[in-house]
Amino acid sequence: MELRSRLARAALSRPGVLLAAYPGATRERLTVEAELARRGWPSVAAPADTDLLVIAGGPGDGGDDWVANVWGAVSAPKAWVRVTDAEQVADAFDRGLAELGRGGSPSAPGPTVRHAGHDHHAAHDMHATHDTDDAPDMHATHDTHEHGGGTAEHIGHDAHHGQMEHPGHTMHAEHTMHAEQGHAGHAGHAGHAGHDMGVVDGLPMADRADDRDGLRLDRLHVPLGPVLADWPSGLVLRLTLQGDVVQEAAVEQVAAPPSPRPPFWNEPFLRAAEGVPVPGGHAARRLCAAHLDSLGRYFAVLGWSDLAARARHARDRALAGTPAAELAALVRPLIRRAERSRTVRWLTAGVGVLPAEHARHHGVTGPALVADGDAHARMLVWLEAVGRNAAAADLTEPLDATEAVGPRGRIVGDAMPASQALLDVLPGLLQGAEFACARIIVASLDPDLDETGLVTVAGTDHG
Repeated sequence: MELRSRLARAALSRPGVLLAAYPGATRERLTVEAELARRGWPSVAAPADTDLLVIAGGPGDGGDDWVANVWGAVSAPKAWVRVTDAEQVADAFDRGLAELGRGGSPSAPGPTVRHAGHDHHAAHDMHATHDTDDAPDMHATHDTHEHGGGTAEHIGHDAHHGQMEHPGHTMHAEHTMHAEQGHAGHAGHAGHAGHDMGVVDGLPMADRADDRDGLRLDRLHVPLGPVLADWPSGLVLRLTLQGDVVQEAAVEQVAAPPSPRPPFWNEPFLRAAEGVPVPGGHAARRLCAAHLDSLGRYFAVLGWSDLAARARHARDRALAGTPAAELAALVRPLIRRAERSRTVRWLTAGVGVLPAEHARHHGVTGPALVADGDAHARMLVWLEAVGRNAAAADLTEPLDATEAVGPRGRIVGDAMPASQALLDVLPGLLQGAEFACARIIVASLDPDLDETGLVTVAGTDHG
């Protein structure tokens, strides 16, 4: 009894937070992550560990069904807050903590309701919208000290001590929010004529088919997303597995409301394309932060939690306006450790190979095209771009819009959104890959669904 009381008090002071972010809410997501780091609250990966559900952004035409399903899997006492204004994240956290202290939220998450010039939803929502050019000051407090000789090469050590876990740990079933979430509730049956196995207790049953070796194995339909730790916001991936090998893959995304602001990472380049003078350093700083954000997810999926935290800390400092010399000094050790890691090379070499010719054929631009190779090659391109843009973060010369390339690729002209091209090539890269590598492949492309709006990507059968 005393132990349960102590655990309850600890949960009230440091609640486990599960972040559910919509496309278009990157600014809010970044501020939530920085606030979690500042307070030292744990970010959890599954509803079972959740005390406070933080929803970044608002529902689109598809509503909040997938969020409601996540909420239903969280055990009481529990609370939720919706963040639609990055400047009020701290207030939202305080409200959520107070709600937990009162025993939790009595109602499930729902859409924002506007009434008489004010926004209302059980005192949980944050609704003011401030269209600012720069991100809020994100003073994250990550541990930036080296950990007593700990390196990425010691796979078996606990990641909380700065070492790398085996990537298979990140693929544990409790990390996958099975797509009874929202419109994803049909669990991957579409497009598989003749293999409709039915559903038992909301879980898809397996059927059988020949695998690549001619053996008759169970085919399991496994949805990933949209609420998954270190996962692109709003992405739903439907995989058909035989054993541990991906046979088919389809890509979808959750609907999100139209944003009055441009995609966060592309903002400087789009403003420059409209003729607004944008300092080159501002664009370089945004590029540096975007690639660090991608690297944070990439390292986390690999199980290298220490370097993931360092990448996110550097990301927040870049967005907060840290001088170029200080920023370059901050990222230099991170770049060196990642480039020299034999373990990272071993885990990612040959994973998700995307030749430049194939990438160009599908309209891929930016780092994925430049890399001309596997997940490890794409990481190296990000690292090089981080160092180069960190050093250029104080430039005052205007950005040349004709040469501007965003973090995922070209963002001006008649070409499709850069992330749309990444989504288009993703199913082909997943086909034939081991399930444990699927998340590495996604993280190495890191498509930004802010760019694709409400477009739903048609699933492609690669079986």
